[in-house]
Amino acid sequence: MYKRVDRKRAAARRHLRVRKRVVGTPDRPRLNVYRSLAHIYAQIIDDVSGHTLVAASSLDPEIKESIGHGRNAEAAKAVGKLVAKRAQEKGIQQVVFDRGGHLYHGRIAALADGAREGGLVF
Repeated sequence: MYKRVDRKRAAARRHLRVRKRVVGTPDRPRLNVYRSLAHIYAQIIDDVSGHTLVAASSLDPEIKESIGHGRNAEAAKAVGKLVAKRAQEKGIQQVVFDRGGHLYHGRIAALADGAREGGLVF
């Protein structure tokens, strides 16, 4: 039980450390990643106005059929491409990447690679 609490606290500390430096502006909004055990979610957020500009997840009907389940790097890459496509439609070219306290590895890195393949610059 204690290991889980320590792991959660460590993740929260990492997230706060990252968020001190990573701020989304209207010119360069923040690409935020949330990873649960079953799915992965991505949002592009303008922190100045506090609005979500674009969102995508492994639950989206556009990709849900093709990925099967949202627990793998394949699904994360598809979510990255989808969020990049939606950002391009809104005229968003550049973002700052907020990994949400997670290590840049596995599903997080796959989502970032998919977003880069989709045309986002970060």
